[in-house]
Amino acid sequence: MKFLVPAGTSRGVLTTKDSWFILLSDPDFPDVVGIGECSLIPGLSHDNIDQFESKLKEVCRLLNNDEEIDDQFLQNYPAIQFGLETAMLDLTTGGKRVLFASDFTSGKIGIPINGLIWMGDKRSMMEQITVKIDSGFNILKLKVGALDFQDELSVLASIRSRYNESDLEIRLDANGAWISGEAIDKLNRLSEYKIHSVEQPILAGSIDEMAEVCRFSPIDIALDEELIGISVTEKKRSLLSTINPAYIILKPTLLGGISAAEEWIKIAETHKIAWWLTSALESNIGLNAISQWTATLDTSMPQGLGTGRLFSNNIPSPLKIVGSKIYYLPDQQWDLNNLLNN
Repeated sequence: MKFLVPAGTSRGVLTTKDSWFILLSDPDFPDVVGIGECSLIPGLSHDNIDQFESKLKEVCRLLNNDEEIDDQFLQNYPAIQFGLETAMLDLTTGGKRVLFASDFTSGKIGIPINGLIWMGDKRSMMEQITVKIDSGFNILKLKVGALDFQDELSVLASIRSRYNESDLEIRLDANGAWISGEAIDKLNRLSEYKIHSVEQPILAGSIDEMAEVCRFSPIDIALDEELIGISVTEKKRSLLSTINPAYIILKPTLLGGISAAEEWIKIAETHKIAWWLTSALESNIGLNAISQWTATLDTSMPQGLGTGRLFSNNIPSPLKIVGSKIYYLPDQQWDLNNLLNN
């Protein structure tokens, strides 16, 4: 996938990213094809990238031989778990890319989403912000942690000089950019700008330090990378009980699929922890599966499903962003010729 504009994060700048697609069909019905996407983000995905293609080929061999694939076999390959799960859902629902029929897939409703602002210099970020607000967004998610902190504060000050808290909600994503000793000080300074939440202020894995940040932060904290790589139910419970964040952010591609994300939701709700869903730079194939599933859930919170416009070579689909919502327009067609013909 080729980014229209380089995507800046605290881990560096992305210009391309790789995805693989699983295509499933029944020999008796060869024209019915289920498609699932396996999407990787270097430095973030838990999957063993060096062995990824060989593992995927082994999955295909097992499927073609009608052999069982158990959860243990794919434990370290959440992207393949997601791709396989959604390909099977697509196949069993007729191979038409309608995995979860709802008012969303009939085009009756849209899902509220936040506008995503990538890291850049102050001017480029303000330009992005202006475009998003003019498009109708009243919730923005800003990537922070790569620029000089004063410059980031300056961007926030510029936003708040024009839009107050009731007009515009600001979510921040630090991608683990800060060290634990400086996080509270930064959060205190950021709180002056009425921030809704900050995702992953420090690196994942420092559970006690993250718990302390959540305890003393003046801004609600959301866990994101902290959830990646944890597949055992009791470990999930222990993590959320210990850290006790205000929110968790769920990316099915990085967590092991929709069923894995569902378990996180159930555990979070028992701890009165709120949540929202986010795509993880998938093409429209993966984004479609996540969006359709999201539409079946009991949530009114705006989601992070606005990544479909990032790529110059995305797969044409019925997914459209209108204003600050994502829609599935059933009168629009998928163009899968390049995918199916390869």
